Amino acid sequence: MADSPATPAVAASALGRHDDDQLTVRAKEGDEEAFAELVARHAPALLRLAVRLLDDRADAEDAVQEAFISAWRRLPEFRGEAGFGTWMYRIVTNRCLNVLRSRKPQASLDVAPEAAAPDHTVAPDRLAEGHFAMRDLQQALSRLSAEQRACWILRELDGRSYEFIAETIGITEQAVRARVFRARRSLTTALGAWR
Repeated sequence: MADSPATPAVAASALGRHDDDQLTVRAKEGDEEAFAELVARHAPALLRLAVRLLDDRADAEDAVQEAFISAWRRLPEFRGEAGFGTWMYRIVTNRCLNVLRSRKPQASLDVAPEAAAPDHTVAPDRLAEGHFAMRDLQQALSRLSAEQRACWILRELDGRSYEFIAETIGITEQAVRARVFRARRSLTTALGAWR
């Protein structure tokens, strides 16, 4: 019987988890190279998550770095009930939530980072419209509670399941659904002009 197109992807995913499990066991035994491999595998996705949550690359890099340092120290406590990547998602998300909760309101929302060089294949009016829409989305996201923002980003941008988000943040699936719903409603209201 021929393999279906999904079979190699599923096998690769299972193989990746298996490799992570082996690397985690070695890292728990003190193998720094195994831990470095785990960092190399998971850092890009975790950094993307942190940047989305914190909207600040430097803060995101700090959060991810601190999360890996914490993970290295807490590795003997890791029971392996979830995969290493899931465990790291939880640590990074919680670090980001702590940063968001501790932030003071920003003085001005009018200050925007310097725009990237324009893409000359896009009409200037469409480029400006996209810039303003992204600015408004960032402002709307910044007005969400830290938990709503985290739940919405994990669900809508990372495509994570409600179960995964609940486990990562440490709340029930019902609470995740409620936070995602409230975040969607707030964002829809805030971005009504762009509909």
